Amino acid sequence: MDQTEPTVAEDRAETATDTFVTHRNLLFTVAYEMLGSAADAEDVLQETWLRWTTVDLDTVRDRRAYLVRITTRQALTHMRTLGRRKEAYFGPWLPEPLLTTPDVAEDVELADSVSMAMLLVMETLTPTERAVFVLREVFDLDYAEIAEAVDKTQTAVRQIAHRARSHVAARRPRGTTSAAQTRGALEAFRRAIDTGDLQGLLDLLAPDVVMLGDGGGIRQAFPAPVVGADAVRDVLSQGLGRLTGRTVFEPAWINGSPALLVHAEDGVSVVAMHVEDGLISGLYVVRNPEKLSRVEQETPMSR
Repeated sequence: MDQTEPTVAEDRAETATDTFVTHRNLLFTVAYEMLGSAADAEDVLQETWLRWTTVDLDTVRDRRAYLVRITTRQALTHMRTLGRRKEAYFGPWLPEPLLTTPDVAEDVELADSVSMAMLLVMETLTPTERAVFVLREVFDLDYAEIAEAVDKTQTAVRQIAHRARSHVAARRPRGTTSAAQTRGALEAFRRAIDTGDLQGLLDLLAPDVVMLGDGGGIRQAFPAPVVGADAVRDVLSQGLGRLTGRTVFEPAWINGSPALLVHAEDGVSVVAMHVEDGLISGLYVVRNPEKLSRVEQETPMSR
């Protein structure tokens, strides 16, 4: 049986596919960090792929940088649509939680950049500031590459990077906490919830703790941020009183950090937290079922 040699077009198509697959996890991470939504990040990757298939690879010097540029531009377009959806969103909006692979937690900088706390800080940046911050601070792209990605001059990008860095530094969570410390606080939190030890729960909370709940108008959640240790304890106590049947707390790695999957009769919820000086300073409860499809299977991410 004769075997036909692949054509030049077929070779190029295979090369384009191989290159895209090689960098797919990186591209997804770029899009997700810009959008905070896995569903939108996947849409961005689909659009990136469609544009990549039309590129003449012979004219591309750095294929990784070129793919990042396409992804960034598509994500910036999506940010405008996503921004309008957030404005009409019912109650607090939280990023879509991801069940992440162990290697994400091992990369401390990557885990910090995709944490709920950091993604919420990045929500306060303008779209271009967020793109520049992500590409520079997380992925360490040079200013020339970023300038091409966001269609700005290198001088403008340096100014935007400085402004975004200062903005994030003023708002990012104080100090750093190891995964072991977060895991310890999470386990103590679970025990206090399990046993109904309200004083033990209060002892775990920072005085200025903030709790956010995202039900998306589909499942019951707090309609506004809950601020202060006493207020958070009281709200959690009321929530525990409404639990019926068997509730299971399952440890998991969510967005590169220890978290809990809460399995109850009305479905699954995610409880993530930020810990400072051994105390819980941020609690993030995602109950919207439309945001929980990515907690059943691990999502690979990379830098």
